[in-house]
Amino acid sequence: MREGFVNVSGGRVWYQAVGAGSGSPLLVLHGGPGLPHDYLEPLTALADDRPVVFFDQLGCGRSERPVDPSLWRLGRFISEVGQVRLALGLERVHVLGHSWGAILAVEHYLAQPDGVLSLTLCSPSLSIPQWLDDVTRYRKLLPVDVQRVLDQHERNGTTDSAEYEAAVMVFYRRHLCRLNPWPECLQRAMDESGDDVYETLWGASEFHITGTLRNYDCTARLPDIRVPTLFTCGQYDEATPTTVGRFRTLIPGALHAVFENSAHVPHLEDTTEFLKTVRAALLRSDRRS
Repeated sequence: MREGFVNVSGGRVWYQAVGAGSGSPLLVLHGGPGLPHDYLEPLTALADDRPVVFFDQLGCGRSERPVDPSLWRLGRFISEVGQVRLALGLERVHVLGHSWGAILAVEHYLAQPDGVLSLTLCSPSLSIPQWLDDVTRYRKLLPVDVQRVLDQHERNGTTDSAEYEAAVMVFYRRHLCRLNPWPECLQRAMDESGDDVYETLWGASEFHITGTLRNYDCTARLPDIRVPTLFTCGQYDEATPTTVGRFRTLIPGALHAVFENSAHVPHLEDTTEFLKTVRAALLRSDRRS
């Protein structure tokens, strides 16, 4: 294991590289925006085959947290991926992105495809308007009193209240992580999240999207992806199986795995099967490359 810091636009980001297997490295891009890598720790099991590289994006976790809202832009985060990859010498690399990290994985590939051997897009948020449609349908299935609290605080601009956060948690326990209690690594990531990053790019909650990403949609460019691609999601995921299945049809030869007992974090909820699926896909890509 080695770790340290890399200079990127706006500050320094912390990274950790685990393992030294013979396979090509796997670069892991966490979600959020602003949720540090900790909740993805089960992916260290893949280091038997290859180096697995994590980093906390600027503004969260162990990375620097500059007080400069102008840094919380999609373009800067895309550039950050390339800067980390260059600094760590990841010339030939597999890229795995979870949720918001899947946006970064796709955008990085479309901007710098050379040396990217495969993409693993886990519970991807590749069309925010579609995401909002899907989570709105889920929201309407919540208890009526919970919906009333959410509506009231969003209408009044009091989404920072404890009552709103408690109501949001009812949704999260259905569609973010269904384990009770939540794994320690997920709770740790929540505690070290960059709230200003999340609020600027996304909003107050997964379904109250007021940030700069609210109109983001890259589906028209998915056919331009020419490397092996695996999509994953949970049966109860915010990134619904139907939507993720549609993304899969847009990339020639892409695969799609749905984990029946999971929501948004199958790597925590169905760890063994998730790792088996991702490991097999990476090994296939290694053989092909």
